[in-house]
Amino acid sequence: MKKMKVSALALAAAGFATTAMADGHATELTIAIVNNGHMINMQKVAEAYTEETGVALNWVSLEEGVLREQVTSDTATGGGQYDIINIGMQEAPIWGQAGWIEPLEFGEDYDVDDMLPAIRNGLSADGTLYAAPFYGESSMVMYRKDLTDAAGVTIADNDSWDNIKAAAEAIHDPANDVYGVCLRGKPGWGDNMAFITTVVNSFGGSWFDADFRPQLDSDEWKAAIEFYVDLLGTYGPPGSEGNSFNEILALYNEGKCGMWIDATIAASFLEVDGVAYAQSPNAGNPVGANWLWAWAMAVPAGSPNAEAAMDFIEWATSKDYIQAVAEHPEFGWGSVPTGTRASTYAYPEFQEAAAFADAELAAIESAAPEATELKPYVGVQFAAIPEFPQVGSAVAQEMAAALSGAKTVDEALADAQSAADAIMSEAGYY
Repeated sequence: MKKMKVSALALAAAGFATTAMADGHATELTIAIVNNGHMINMQKVAEAYTEETGVALNWVSLEEGVLREQVTSDTATGGGQYDIINIGMQEAPIWGQAGWIEPLEFGEDYDVDDMLPAIRNGLSADGTLYAAPFYGESSMVMYRKDLTDAAGVTIADNDSWDNIKAAAEAIHDPANDVYGVCLRGKPGWGDNMAFITTVVNSFGGSWFDADFRPQLDSDEWKAAIEFYVDLLGTYGPPGSEGNSFNEILALYNEGKCGMWIDATIAASFLEVDGVAYAQSPNAGNPVGANWLWAWAMAVPAGSPNAEAAMDFIEWATSKDYIQAVAEHPEFGWGSVPTGTRASTYAYPEFQEAAAFADAELAAIESAAPEATELKPYVGVQFAAIPEFPQVGSAVAQEMAAALSGAKTVDEALADAQSAADAIMSEAGYY
């Protein structure tokens, strides 16, 4: 791949791009991204990339569930709609092995060994990197310490779910628009099921047994879902079955959430004072109580702009990009994408700006995606098998129905088990 240095003065970064196509027209890259803060910020930071290289960037920003549907459909069919796509740890190894996305190779200055091992491994298959992480995350508790102090309750690292419920009850004040806990309820395998799966894991449950038969009718799933529905239904905001990351972030910044258990990356965007952090709670089994994820950038196989796309990804996921965000007049160290590189956490400026840094890194490093006897598949809040998005999406609808009261927990789990069993049986697992 041809490499060309971009001036440090223009970008405070080493960027790489081809400047024109063979016919003399400027290269244009269409990039499908999830509509969250760090990706939105990238559009502004990358203006200098276009100025320096001449590569035009066409951004398609989509809500998480819509992004997954459109990107999966286009990539699987070779539709060619996008030159760069946002995907994560569930897709990257599977799509890479299937030949849907290109393997990534970067220059020595990129320093791939600086990536946090858990993040790099989750985006690779057989040692080949198929998607480069723009940011990485685990999950943790983010709570209003002013409210817990006033209520005389404490929240500890790896606390019990019972204590979390007691704290939610103590700070719950709906008359003043403060809810004890805000949690994901919006249906989707990466929406409500990301959080719910960590609860199930902590209760000792799993998606599948060793023969990949669904386990949604187990006692562990029932206990976990009953707890989740009771906790969020009693101490959460109305309409929680419609809330995912962005909706809860808005509620939190409006001062309406006393506690939120979600992606560590959320801490970058919290605007209220007095937020404290704790490692994820559990019900006796800490393994899998906090998830592991990365929103990453990949190149669909056969893209006519693959070289320019890889050049852009190399820049946008580099150490120099971190510096570019830190030095950008609209952002700074508190806004840099985190969870990808060890070097980010070594900057004193980042440590000073990001009170959550140590808690986030501890959560990422403690996540346990490896297969175990209890969980015979790779993945924490998902299973790294091709059928999981279909299974997870079907179950997500049932869990939202249980949360809204449209179904009882028993009814929702029975219907979820039936749907999952049909999918796995048709796929030939048994």
